[in-house]
Amino acid sequence: MFRHTHQLRVRYSESDRMGTFYNSRLLEWMEVGRSELLRAAGKPYAQWEAEGVMAPIVESGLKFRGRAGYDDLLNLDTQMEREGRARLKFTTVVTKADCGKPVAEGFTIHALTTPAGKPIRIPDWFEDLLNGESNEQ
Repeated sequence: MFRHTHQLRVRYSESDRMGTFYNSRLLEWMEVGRSELLRAAGKPYAQWEAEGVMAPIVESGLKFRGRAGYDDLLNLDTQMEREGRARLKFTTVVTKADCGKPVAEGFTIHALTTPAGKPIRIPDWFEDLLNGESNEQ
């Protein structure tokens, strides 16, 4: 399992009249967490695609735990792990950076495919990512 924390500030356009973030933003923030985790692991998602590995979402789940409003600084704590032989699971926990209060959590499960959509097994290089072995120089 590999884990990474990224900070994100709630933008004005992401807040609503109830004084909290708009619910659909959580999936977008989780995408930020996934992208930054893969970048920190030394294998950005753009590189996956360049090598012919796609990772479409096949399942997701969300839980809303608290509020976060405009200008709040959040921690996106994301981890990745295997979900069988041809799927990956990314879990993200969102907390307020200043006090650690929970805001939300969720997961996405991704099938690995070729660009044509044919399922493929998890590549060997993914084991290095799971073990925290970076490809960065």
